[in-house]
Amino acid sequence: MISGEREELASAALAKVDALHTGLTEIVLEGGNLDGIAAEVARVLGVGVAFTSTDGRERASALPEGLRSALETHDLVDPTGRLRVERMDGDGVALEAGAVLSLRVAAGGADLARLVCLRPGAPLTSDDVHALERAAAVAALLITREEAVTAVENKYQGDFLRDLLLRRAAGLANNQAYVAEHAATFGWDLTRPVVVVSAEIDPDAGEEHAGSVQRRQWQERFSAAWRQVTGGLGPGIPCVDFSSEVVALLPLGDAAAAGEASPTGHDVVRRAVTAVAGDKGGGRRPFSVGVSRVAATLEELPAAYAQARRAVEVGRRVHGGGSTTFFDQLGLHRLIALIPEEEGGELRAFVRDVLGPLAEQTTEAADLRETLQVLLDTNFNVAEAARLQFFHYNTMRYRVSKLERLLGPLSADPHLRLDVAVALRVLEIAG
Repeated sequence: MISGEREELASAALAKVDALHTGLTEIVLEGGNLDGIAAEVARVLGVGVAFTSTDGRERASALPEGLRSALETHDLVDPTGRLRVERMDGDGVALEAGAVLSLRVAAGGADLARLVCLRPGAPLTSDDVHALERAAAVAALLITREEAVTAVENKYQGDFLRDLLLRRAAGLANNQAYVAEHAATFGWDLTRPVVVVSAEIDPDAGEEHAGSVQRRQWQERFSAAWRQVTGGLGPGIPCVDFSSEVVALLPLGDAAAAGEASPTGHDVVRRAVTAVAGDKGGGRRPFSVGVSRVAATLEELPAAYAQARRAVEVGRRVHGGGSTTFFDQLGLHRLIALIPEEEGGELRAFVRDVLGPLAEQTTEAADLRETLQVLLDTNFNVAEAARLQFFHYNTMRYRVSKLERLLGPLSADPHLRLDVAVALRVLEIAG
């Protein structure tokens, strides 16, 4: 009798897997999407299902609010909404009386996505896992098809936007109506004020061994994250992959609509960068971002793109990786960065001539440079500089005397102070 019951259970489980596989195959053949697959798996198995990117960004789901709240309660969702799939791999995570599990969705040895399944009320059985593996295989087929189509679309979109931003085609620059009409076929709106954003994955000194295939996978994941985030910010936002960077044209939204005198787009950029970065889990790569001034018309887009490129380059040199730099905030760095690398010797000579021993890479020199910068920031107000550096007033007076012995009459000569301030900026950006 017991043996018969086991056979019945095994037969029922097999029938469920076959029925699920048949249903999923029909969804794919009929042109369905990941939402349809998630809904079918959730219905047949009685579970909550989500398909995410490999780093946990949700792409499709069948998750009732109660199940989503359970994930948040168990700290499996980061503040930006990313599912922390890296915590669910392997044997999964206990969730009340049940569990939550993450399975790879892969094809041809490449990771495509993650299938997250949760059932709070009861454990996931081996039969459930087998059915989920079938679902992951079908999802891989669908994603592969979608990515092939997306790759072609991205190629045409990228070529068009690159030509527009680099002024490669005179027809684009001179025919705004054509540009707007052609952009509309991609679902883009180029008729509103935007800021151009250039985002690049930061190089990692410890990963020179990574091959071109690995780096391309990182870039594709990075690009997909930006497309998903910009798609969530609103309709009609161009976002393309330029092989080594992702370029997005973010609209100013409420700021421009409200008629603000000088909207900057800082808020929308911060939201986008925060969403793409998440909590940096799931294998997400650190990246740097440069942001242009506002481009109100199509003619201003090429200049705005150049500004964004300059901002990301200078920002990384000044602040290091992981920085978000707005062109309007570069100040003097904009001019210093215009000097080509091959002429950097002249910059270094200027720094040595002006700063003398303070240009050396020693702890004492760095300490004195910090004090010098504070004095410049406070217009040589010794009392205020002492307060900011937590020094006694007499200690700061001694430091001022030492700096003037090394550099000259800083407190009395505004031209010398200007030279010193520029030299400090050059040292900051050029090293």
